[in-house]
Amino acid sequence: MTARDLETAESESKTADLRHMDPDRYGCLSHPKRLWAIGAIHGEARRLGELHKQLIPRLYRRDKLIYLGNYLGEGPGTIETLDEMLKTRRAIMSMPSVYMPQDFVYLRGAREEMFSKLLQLQFAPNPAEIMDWLLDHGMGGVIEAYGTKPHVARAISREGTLSITRWTNGLRRQIHTHPGHGDLLKHLRRAAFTETGSLLFVHASVDPSRPIDMQRDQFWWDNGRFEDITTPYSGFKKVIRGYDHRNKGLVLDHPYIATIDSGCGRGGGLTAVCFSDDGEIQDQITVD
Repeated sequence: MTARDLETAESESKTADLRHMDPDRYGCLSHPKRLWAIGAIHGEARRLGELHKQLIPRLYRRDKLIYLGNYLGEGPGTIETLDEMLKTRRAIMSMPSVYMPQDFVYLRGAREEMFSKLLQLQFAPNPAEIMDWLLDHGMGGVIEAYGTKPHVARAISREGTLSITRWTNGLRRQIHTHPGHGDLLKHLRRAAFTETGSLLFVHASVDPSRPIDMQRDQFWWDNGRFEDITTPYSGFKKVIRGYDHRNKGLVLDHPYIATIDSGCGRGGGLTAVCFSDDGEIQDQITVD
């Protein structure tokens, strides 16, 4: 037995036990025929709408649809992007083929994680510093989409806990004025996997040295080790991510990993890739 065979055997012996995974945190895709995965969107509602137009006629019965995070953008398209996602879900569920709510999975991306932290700003020991960091990392467009100018949010973060609490409560109310936005953002999953344990879908990365339920924030922040996966991670045939922090483009020819990020919101297009349950590519759409 070669060293590579030993590595593969060791990896497969560490197959994740998916039966105990919290369904409120992880999406389980049961009985899939094919799985469509959509990369990071970054508020590019027009591209997403065009991709959906091309995608819907290509859906087969028992196909699953997974959005891989980073829906919120730095520009004005946040509201339109979430509306487009919700509208398309309704359209697919009204098709003659039967689609159920569990056929759709929405992962939490780095930007949705940042927005979640912003909504809990009153509990932070250093709210002004956190607000400065969030605005420096593009949250201004999201805040403005829900009714607050970035400079106002920055000032509120320096006023004390009571003022911050009133503002975050008001921001939540504003989110709920847009039908479905609150529920969508509330039910984002950390990761998703096929019931067979063949495929794992994540936002940005995994730490290959940790089991799936011990990843913490590695799903959202790239540790630079994603491309180190050279054997099946926790028994999964392939790990598929939707966002590459380094913006290096699509990676679809690797035996154990795939990256579905063609740079949408960063000068590139938006891509969806269709996989079989064993990780083979069945179809692909890119909207420039």
